[in-house]
Amino acid sequence: METGCDLRSPKLDHRPRAVSVNGVAIPRDEIARETQMHAAPTPIAAWKAAARALVIRELLRQEAARRGIVAVPLDDGEGRRETGDEAAMRALVEADVRLPQADEDTCRRYYEQNRAKFRSAALYAPRHILLAAAPGDRAAREVVRQEAERLVAVLNDKPSLFETIAAEASACPSAKTGGALGQIGPGQTVPEFEKALETLPVGDAVALVETRYGVHLVRLDHKEPGRDLPFEIVRKRIKAYLEEAVRHRAIRQYVEELAARATIVGIDLAEKIDRPQ
Repeated sequence: METGCDLRSPKLDHRPRAVSVNGVAIPRDEIARETQMHAAPTPIAAWKAAARALVIRELLRQEAARRGIVAVPLDDGEGRRETGDEAAMRALVEADVRLPQADEDTCRRYYEQNRAKFRSAALYAPRHILLAAAPGDRAAREVVRQEAERLVAVLNDKPSLFETIAAEASACPSAKTGGALGQIGPGQTVPEFEKALETLPVGDAVALVETRYGVHLVRLDHKEPGRDLPFEIVRKRIKAYLEEAVRHRAIRQYVEELAARATIVGIDLAEKIDRPQ
């Protein structure tokens, strides 16, 4: 039964007055500075992510201090050097968190179960004729659509005219090369054009594709299909990915254990933080 009063711990939808770990306060200005390191869809989501990060840091700092852990600060070779606290926290995690390495069988099993992730991208060599029209100009788009349909009929009858028509009618700089766009891979053109290339057969067939630029008459001269990448080529990438995933899970579990023994005020480490899409 709903009473209008939820006695459970509510999700944080505002900045609390104080955030602390075992009585040690985390200053609000420090949280504000940390927000710059956390991309989020809203300011409060960035603030919560920053507060969580600093709470976790304080948990680790306190545990390292309690255990009397001291470590020599390291540098990254680019002028950045750990503080004493950072070195101690690193040593704490290295001592307490066991990170098994991904062996050959595990890597190969992941490869076999995710073959689609390890394929080279397909490459296309299309030609097109662009009849330009602004996205919001319905009248202009209808005119160029009708002209495109007329040209398709011409090209279906005489495919050899494609380059000539491209040179005369296309609003794209590729008109100078008979409409040829060269070799195209993923992400090199707008999504609607790329999607058409995936389904267009190689040969004289012409597809009409509407994009933000206008209406295109598209022909595919050549396609180089994607190929499976050999396991030997991607082994190191798989190993690094699996070990990083294990590392994240292990450290998260370790932090959860520390948090369970601590008194944390102002932020809920168990709350899911929204990320930008």
